[in-house]
Amino acid sequence: MTDRPTEGFRTAGGMPDSLVAWGWYVDGVRQDADDLAAATARAHEGEGFVWMGLKDPDDADMEQFARSFRLHPLAIEDAVEGHPRSKLEVFGDTLFTVISTVDYVEHETITETSEIVTTGQIMVFVGPHFVLTVRRGATTHLTALRARMEAEPDRLARGPHVVLYAVLDRVVDDYARVVEEFENDIDAIEADVFSSQDGGEVGRVYQIKRELIEFRRAVVPLAQPLGLLATQSFPVIPESAQAYFREVADHHLAAREAIVSFDDMLTNIMQASIAQVSLKDNQDMRKISAAVAILAVPTTLGAVWGMNFEHMPELRLRYGYAGALLAMVLAMAVTYVFFRRRNWL
Repeated sequence: MTDRPTEGFRTAGGMPDSLVAWGWYVDGVRQDADDLAAATARAHEGEGFVWMGLKDPDDADMEQFARSFRLHPLAIEDAVEGHPRSKLEVFGDTLFTVISTVDYVEHETITETSEIVTTGQIMVFVGPHFVLTVRRGATTHLTALRARMEAEPDRLARGPHVVLYAVLDRVVDDYARVVEEFENDIDAIEADVFSSQDGGEVGRVYQIKRELIEFRRAVVPLAQPLGLLATQSFPVIPESAQAYFREVADHHLAAREAIVSFDDMLTNIMQASIAQVSLKDNQDMRKISAAVAILAVPTTLGAVWGMNFEHMPELRLRYGYAGALLAMVLAMAVTYVFFRRRNWL
C-alpha cells in the first residue's frame, strides 16, 4: 500500500468545505503552494510531506482522500461516522489513530442538569509522506497547533509522525486542564455539602459523577494506543520517537489516576450527603413523634372526662372545667420539657 496520489484529486479551486487547512512542508518549512494534488505528488517523490486538516467530512469528501492516499475502507468509515473509543490500527504503511477529545464547559454553578464536559474525536492518518487529521465535534481546534509547529521547522523536519505526537500531546494537555477544573468543582460541591444542613446537594453530586463517567470514557481508552506507540515499532514512526510518546503516556497516566481519585471522592461526598438526608429525616420523625405524644395527652384526658359517668366528682365542682383544662396544659408542658431535654424538639 502506498500514498501515491491518483487521478481525479481535486484542485485548489474544487476543494471540499470540510478541508479547513493544508500545507506542504519541506525540511519543516511550509512551501508556497496552492495545488494540493501537485504538492502531494512532489511529497511522494521524496520532497517533504503534506498535512491536511478536515472537519466533519462526509462520505464524498473522504472517498476522494481515500482514492488519493489509498486509505483503508474501515478507517474511512470511522472518519465519517466517528468512533466511540480511542484506538490505533495499522493498514500497510499507514498508521490510523482515533483520539477522543474532551473540553470543559464553563459554568457559574453546578445544577442537577449542568453539562460539565463535551467530547469529540480526532482521527489521524499518518503515511510516509502525508498526515491527514479529521476532527469531529466542537473540541480541540488544531489551527493554533499548526501555527506553533510551523514556527519550529526543526520539529516538522523530523517527519509526519511529529504531527501525531503534537496532536496527542495537545489532547492529553486538555485532559490535564479538565482535571484541574473538575477538582475545583468537586472542592466547591464538597464545601456546599458539608455546610448544608438539609442534605439537598445529592442531585448536584450525582450530576458531577455522571459527567466524570463521560470524562473517564473518553480518557481511559487512549492508554492502549499510547502504550503501543511508546513501546512498539511502526513503519512511519522511528524508534527514536518512542521516548516522546512515553512522555505523553506518563501525562495520560496522571490524568487517569486523578479521575479514579475523583470518583472515590464523589462517592464519599454522595454518601455523606445521603447520610445528612437520613439524619434530617430522623430528626423530622422525632419532632413529629414528640408532637403526636404532646397532643395525645389532652386527647386522652378529654376522652376520660368525655365518658360522662354519673359519679365523677369534678362534674359538680364550680371550677372543674377550668381545672381540667389546666391539667391538660400542665401535662402537655411536662411532655414538651421531657422531649426538649432529649433534643427531639
